[in-house]
Amino acid sequence: MHMLRNDYSEGAAPQILQALVDTNAEQCVGYTEGDPHCERARKLIREACGLLEDEADVEFCVGGTSANVIALSGMLRDWEGVICTPDAHIVVHETGALAATGRTPLPTRDADGFLSPAEAERVWRFQTSTGRHMTRPAAVYVTDTTEVGGVWTRERLDAICDWAHGHGLTVFLDGARLASALTSSENDLTLEHIAHTVDAFYLGGTKNGMLFGEAMVIRDPRLREAFPYLQKERGGLMAKGRLLGVQFEAALDPANADQGGEVPYWRLARHANALAGQLRDGLVALGYEPYGHSASNQQFFAVTPEQQAAFEQAVGCETFYVLDDGRRVVRFVTSWASEEQDVLDLLALAKRVA
Repeated sequence: MHMLRNDYSEGAAPQILQALVDTNAEQCVGYTEGDPHCERARKLIREACGLLEDEADVEFCVGGTSANVIALSGMLRDWEGVICTPDAHIVVHETGALAATGRTPLPTRDADGFLSPAEAERVWRFQTSTGRHMTRPAAVYVTDTTEVGGVWTRERLDAICDWAHGHGLTVFLDGARLASALTSSENDLTLEHIAHTVDAFYLGGTKNGMLFGEAMVIRDPRLREAFPYLQKERGGLMAKGRLLGVQFEAALDPANADQGGEVPYWRLARHANALAGQLRDGLVALGYEPYGHSASNQQFFAVTPEQQAAFEQAVGCETFYVLDDGRRVVRFVTSWASEEQDVLDLLALAKRVA
């Protein structure tokens, strides 16, 4: 059966891979500095965001951990920290990469993956209660989609951004799966609104049909100055930088749009979301219990240990939590390469082990 473990097990979507092949023999300036593909990709990204060249920098990163560490290192000073949820990627899944730079994650008690103003306020008050004796919050970190597949609404995002900016904090949005979020059936945000509301964010490519790569959009003046130097210092600057530009150029090029005018970047994510929705509906119809609510390409279900073992052997799904009653929370992830038959095969297995 086709693996549904994550959305980066395969290589690249055909149009993106073809663009790499077509430009393979080109000689370009390195490090994303001045080559025509990176420059055009920057232009396409700014246009999609509704930003002028002097309003934001666009920088290319190899992967999500590198993007998170470099950006937050530039937004925080040594004695400052970032408010985030307890399940945030920078807390759980990056091996202390941010803490290793001397920057401190400051988790809230939010249990649903969404950072709330109330919990951010509680952490803020506690951390500022004794002056210089405690790490001072200077930024907030959010992810769209959340770690458990949740999709941010405009009301929710505006609320946390208003709270942060009202307290003098910057906002960083981890967009590893932003394409999935913005093409979700429950999304009411636009890329342009995000670009004008948060201080920095990135468009994820690794988990949306590219071999690798994330595109960082930076409005925060301090980070705009710091990012190029930190990227080199932290080993995140790629010598063959044009490979990043080529992929984002192909994914966002209007010449590659379908008959409805949608470019591959959004079309690939919409495809993954549609199959994930079909899988979710099918599992629910068979009596399986969703864990949380996801309208993205990640779907979480609480299953028995026996069911978990069968699913893991068949499609490689990951186990995220063990519940008090002994059930396992497993995650199924669809991608640009998933097909309807993959979903039908999994549902047939789910019916047999129900």
